[in-house]
Parts: sequence; C-alpha cells; structure tokens
Amino acid sequence: MRRPLQSRSPAPSSRSPSQPDPCLCTLGDPALLQVQSTAEAHSPGLGPTLSFLLLPPPATPPLCTDQPSLSAAGRIVGQTTPWRAGDAGRELRGPPEKPRAGPPRATPLPTANGSGPSQELEGHWPEIPDLSPCVAGVIPVIYYSTLLGLGLPVNLLTTVALARLATRTRKPSYYYLLALTASDIVTQVVIVFVGFLLQGAVLARQVPRAVVRSANILEFAANHASVWIAVLLTVDRYSALCHPLQHRATSSPGRTRRSIATVLSVSVLTGIPFYWWLDVWRDADPPSMLDEVLKWAHCLTVYFIPCGVFLITNSAIICRLRRRSPSGQRPRVGKSTAILLGVTTLFALLWAPRIFVMLYHLYVAPVHRDWRVHLALDVANMAAMLNTAVNFGLYCFVSKTFRATVREVFHDAHLPCMLGSQPEGLVVGPAQKPPGLPKGAGP
Repeated sequence: MRRPLQSRSPAPSSRSPSQPDPCLCTLGDPALLQVQSTAEAHSPGLGPTLSFLLLPPPATPPLCTDQPSLSAAGRIVGQTTPWRAGDAGRELRGPPEKPRAGPPRATPLPTANGSGPSQELEGHWPEIPDLSPCVAGVIPVIYYSTLLGLGLPVNLLTTVALARLATRTRKPSYYYLLALTASDIVTQVVIVFVGFLLQGAVLARQVPRAVVRSANILEFAANHASVWIAVLLTVDRYSALCHPLQHRATSSPGRTRRSIATVLSVSVLTGIPFYWWLDVWRDADPPSMLDEVLKWAHCLTVYFIPCGVFLITNSAIICRLRRRSPSGQRPRVGKSTAILLGVTTLFALLWAPRIFVMLYHLYVAPVHRDWRVHLALDVANMAAMLNTAVNFGLYCFVSKTFRATVREVFHDAHLPCMLGSQPEGLVVGPAQKPPGLPKGAGP
C-alpha cells in the first residue's frame, strides 16, 4: 500500500536574510539580489531555491580561449566571491588558472576572403598589407633585359635594310615601315630601358616626380607614333589596292615624308597631357576624373581607334582581293599586303591584355591591392613590349627581297672587317687573272 506523498518544507537557511547568496553575489546583479532579498523577507526558506531559479544558464565557451573574461564566464557557477557595491558594471573575472601542459591555444584569424570572425570574437586583427607583392619577382627584369639586348640590334639592322630598299625603290610602304621601326627603337629605349629597367629595377622607382612625368611624355609620344604610323601604312595599302588610279596620282616620297612628320608631331603633342598620368603601381586613392579621362584617352588612342581602322581597312582589302581572284581559288595576296595584315594582327593580339587589365584596374580592383591584378599587368606589359621586336621576323618570313637586303647588309659590314684584318704591305689582288695570250704566240 502506497504511502501518501508528504510535502517537504524547504530546509531552513543557515544564512540570515540580509546575507546574500554566493551565486547571486558572484553575478553581481543588484536586480536579482533585490528579488532574492524580498522573497526571503516573506518566506525565509525560499531564498536558496529562488537563487538557482534566477541564475542564468552558463554561457557557451567561445572558440577563442585567449580572452580571460570570456573564458571565466563559463565557469562562474559555484564560485564564491564577495559582492561589493559598485561591482555591477565590472568585468567578471575568475581565479587565475594554472598553466596546463600542451600546445599553445591559438586565436582564429580572419579568412582569406576578408570575412572576419563572429561577433563574439571581435578584436583588433592584423591588417592586410597595403601594397600587393610582386609575384613575378625578377622574371620581368630578365625578360626586359633579353628583349632589349636582342630587339634593339635587330631593329637597327631592320632600319638599315629598309633604308636601302626605300632609297632604291622609292615606294611609300618602305618609308612607312622605316618610320615604324624607328618608333619601335625609341619605344624600346624610352619605355623598356628607362621606364622598366632603370626606374623600376635599378632605382626602385625612387625618382623625382618631375623626372617621372617628363619621361611619361616621351613614353606615350613614342607609343602613339608607333601605332599611328601603322595606321598610315594601312591607309596607304587600302588606297593602293582599292583606289589604284588615285593612289598613283597622289603618292610620292615627299608626300609620304610629310605624312610621317605630321604623325610624329601630333604624337608629341598628344603625349603632353600624360604628364599628369598617375602611377598605376601606387594609385592608392580612388580614380579621379582626370585619371579616368587619361586612362580612357590612352585606351582609345592606342588601341580602340587604331584597331577599328585596321578592322575596316583590312576587311575592305580582303574583300577586294576576293573579288579579283577567280571563283573557287584563294585570293592572291602580295608581299606588302601580307606584311600589313601580319603587323596589324600582331599588334591587336599583343596589346589586348594591357588594355583589358588597365580597365579592370580602373573599375574593378586596383593593382596595388590584389596580387592577381599586379601579376596580370606585368604579363600584359611584357606582351605589349614584345610587339616592338617581332616585326623583323615577320619581314624575313614574308619578303624575299628583305632577306636578300639583310644578307647584303651583313656582307657589306663583314667585308671592311676582313680588309682591316689584313697585314700591312699585303696587296689583295683579284681572285682570277684575265685570260691572256698563250706562250710562244706572237703577232
């Protein structure tokens, strides 16, 4: 037979009503202490039970164990710390922990994509460096040194060969190719040597601002001259193939030289506004209106407008050649037209990465913040500067006349060296003696 349940009265508290409960005293909350004191005044045995009911659940220990205030909050239950007036807003601290053996506990760092820790772990994290590292290292220096060491002599040889062909034939296309090669030489000296190697590698960009801005004028002027002389060559070939009668009537060496001089003068004038060109590698501030105008002017002047002219004129030339050729046969392309198509195609392919990275830097991610954009700009600049040294191979591959002229230049340069190496007093006679009368023969 079951015994009826008897209600048990709570055990009398050993503390006086005025003595605070140790658990609530540990929390140091005056509101809870006032509730407990009021309850004990009406019911002396209800104080301990109410203290456990009013005690908030222990906080979940955070991931970071290096902050003593958050770590001690999870072990606050059961500690007896006397409460004093004015401790309500103070930070809760437990007894000092004894050092434990084992690996040190690490604080979680922000993730690589920029997302920081949760709100519980807010703090001062180490900032990411302002400047993006140069991932390419010394590769650009080696590349530009090789490009300058091989490309400059090759362009000088191309200049001598084209000067001979222009003097002999007096064709406008040779004059344009000669001016294009001279512009490539200036570009290699001013941009590759002075800009990349001297300022970037040797002086580490520790150059006065006035010197850098003055060099900018020469760099952009040489760049504009090289591109727009190719535009002159394209227009000349278009006129010769699509309007031959008009081309023969208006074409002359004097007019060709005046056209080249005009383009060179305009290129110098268009390079003057780029005195205020901001350094892409140190462009830490958001782009200003002047910066956007200069970068868009660079992209339009160097790439978009010339490539538009190349596309229109080359398409018209190809269509003209197809109409001339018999049906079912490939159009016959001359040497000058093949050189033109090769020069313009190489330019459009090699300069496209630089223009894309420049616009990406302007509107998406700056170079100095993202190492990927930094690397992309390095590769794009190397590809663009390669355009100054590939024309020699194209001329040799297409034109048999150019190859013969190059061999002639080598022969003429080698002959004085052979004559200069002969010992003194030695007279060099003809290789074969003229035939004479046989012995014993007389008149």
